[in-house]
Amino acid sequence: MFELTNDDLFQNLHEVLNYIDEPFADSSALAVNILCFHAKKHVSVALSGDGADEIFAGYNKHYAEYQARKLSTFSGIAGMLHPLTKVLPKSRNSLIGNKFRQVDKFIEGIKLTEKDRYWRWAGFSSDLDSNSLLKDKALEFASRKRAILKEVNSDYNSILKTDMDLVLENDMLVKVDRMSMSRSLEVRVPFLDQKIVDFAFTLPSQFKISNQGQKLILKDTFRSMLPNELYNRKKQGFEVPLLKWFQTDLRNTIENELLDDNFIVDQGIFNPIEVSNLKKRLFSSNPNDSVATIWALVVFQYWWKNIYDNL
Repeated sequence: MFELTNDDLFQNLHEVLNYIDEPFADSSALAVNILCFHAKKHVSVALSGDGADEIFAGYNKHYAEYQARKLSTFSGIAGMLHPLTKVLPKSRNSLIGNKFRQVDKFIEGIKLTEKDRYWRWAGFSSDLDSNSLLKDKALEFASRKRAILKEVNSDYNSILKTDMDLVLENDMLVKVDRMSMSRSLEVRVPFLDQKIVDFAFTLPSQFKISNQGQKLILKDTFRSMLPNELYNRKKQGFEVPLLKWFQTDLRNTIENELLDDNFIVDQGIFNPIEVSNLKKRLFSSNPNDSVATIWALVVFQYWWKNIYDNL
């Protein structure tokens, strides 16, 4: 066991961004990198639980989707409530603010189709916000979006299958593979054994998720082997204190370097007005998901400057 501080994460920031060597905006890579560093002190090969959430419905968005399908008849009421939830202060960095953020996103999702709802909940930015951020609308990704969502339908397993193909393949596995390799640690993923995956997708959704919880069959299988406290705690991710960094250590880098107004104009990729509005929201009392968008921009700009400054 080791204690991980905010300073540990921040000191590791540039090393991780340099190693990834492409725009990859999952901030939990910082925590995974440090975890792999400490694991390597003791072992050369480690096991990861990656894949279990995707095939057994373990994420918060999976539970939200389960509830949304039950409450779809209330979409009209949700529409009436949405103007109210829109104005509530939202932030991932406070308990109440995060609840407001989750409620607003859930109410927004109930009104959408299954495909659009998955797309909205799988990301941190709406299509409108993403397209507004780009200066050249020719960069829109409508055709790629259609291809990704083609299998989403009324079968709940279609959500999990899409998650496996999109999020697991392009985010979770990439993150763990690169961060472990940076520490010369080999990580294996037993839940992604082909027989386990094939079996999981033959199961009806009630074996995975219900009002009683998530990953039901997985929890029941190992209940006699694992301590009870594991079954009574909330799911925890590898969150890093981005907002705190943005408002302190990284503020100058954001405002006067990576997202400097003149640099954004000269670069010609992003809409300067939208970037300026994002920065204002970030430093306000109601940052909402601007933190995630700013992080994505910071990662891209860091990569861009490394590439073009070295040409």
